[in-house]
Amino acid sequence: MKLLSTGNPKVLKGIKQGYNTYILHLAPANISGYETCPKRTTGCTSACLNTAGRGGMFKKGENTNTIQQARIRKTQMFFEERAGFMEWLVKDIELGIKQSLRLHLVPVFRLNGTSDLSWEKYEVIRNGKLYRNIFDAFPNVVFYDYTKVLGRKVADIANYSLTFSAADGNDTDVFKAIDQGYNIATVFGIKKTLPMPDSYLGLPVFNGDESDLRFLDPKQVIVGLYAKGKAKKDETGFVKYPSIMMKVAA
Repeated sequence: MKLLSTGNPKVLKGIKQGYNTYILHLAPANISGYETCPKRTTGCTSACLNTAGRGGMFKKGENTNTIQQARIRKTQMFFEERAGFMEWLVKDIELGIKQSLRLHLVPVFRLNGTSDLSWEKYEVIRNGKLYRNIFDAFPNVVFYDYTKVLGRKVADIANYSLTFSAADGNDTDVFKAIDQGYNIATVFGIKKTLPMPDSYLGLPVFNGDESDLRFLDPKQVIVGLYAKGKAKKDETGFVKYPSIMMKVAA
């Protein structure tokens, strides 16, 4: 079992741009018995992409599979055997770097594929040296994530890019995040055949579904995402409907 994976269809789009993305998928929410999404909302919990693709393929009469079980084991190891987990993570990142170089691609890493942990808090040992976090251990490698946790101490981490995620009920944090210079990922309830709105919350909208490479996005934008899977049926406010809001405003 490896910690990191590269098979996500969306991240594969990045290969065309020369980047090879490795993602860590842990068990979201408190599925593992441990909370990995401290600022999750009703809407995002319900619409979580944890069960997208093969992760949601269950045998008849079952509600789990080998992928879900692996994510739970990884998460439990992170909380119960932290040092061993971080050692394993270092080895997987080093392997990803070597694999990418052989493919003439730039390796990039997203550690919160289905979680929202503050990785800047966790020390790690690499080549016998203690680092304050995984980003310091790999200073020449780009890491990126989405987060709903406002106030994370990452301003001095040059190789870590964060995009703030809008959800149901976190409007106050969204406006604070905008003031702090974050781009805002927003799920829109519009068909994929339709273009993204030109603007939202007073900011231009950038199509975030063209790739997963958030660290390349222009600054001060809304990162628009089309509703997928369970999110298409959202009624919590997690999914935003700009056309409806514009009619109300008018």
